[in-house]
Amino acid sequence: MALNTSQEYDNVIAVCKSLFLKKTKDYGTAWRILRSSSITDQIFIKAQRIRTLEEKKVSKVGEDITSEYIGIVNYCVIAILQLELTVEDPNEMEVEVVENLFDKRVNETKELMFAKNHDYGEAWRDMRISSLTDLILMKILRVKQIEDNLGQTLASEGVKANYQDMLNYSVFALIKLGVK
Repeated sequence: MALNTSQEYDNVIAVCKSLFLKKTKDYGTAWRILRSSSITDQIFIKAQRIRTLEEKKVSKVGEDITSEYIGIVNYCVIAILQLELTVEDPNEMEVEVVENLFDKRVNETKELMFAKNHDYGEAWRDMRISSLTDLILMKILRVKQIEDNLGQTLASEGVKANYQDMLNYSVFALIKLGVK
């Protein structure tokens, strides 16, 4: 069977987007109130829970690793949107507007993935899911440090690029977990 990264990526994103839009219909865009640091902490909580589940192999809450990776994808989209939206933008946005913004940011992130995939030769396919979890945790710690430095960096990529990488690592994990 030939691997089709683009189709697999789109399938995973469709699952994540479906949940994102359902929650938008349920809750509106309440996430607009969150500061970047709060979103980073939400991603950290999800990634740390994945790591705990990977190590302990038991969940007492009932949500599995797959749902946590989906949550990371969606929180990364929220983080990217929050970086771009301003205080002049409304806190409450229509579902159609949010869907359009979601699609634009995910497509941009997918293009980044293909550029990196070209250079790395789809190395992620040979990685363990636990390594993807660790990479996400490392990226979170980087973002926290950049946030603590008030966004100033000397030689590294910015916060948005780190969120995009975390989103892509989560999509890779979900592909490896068989999400369709």
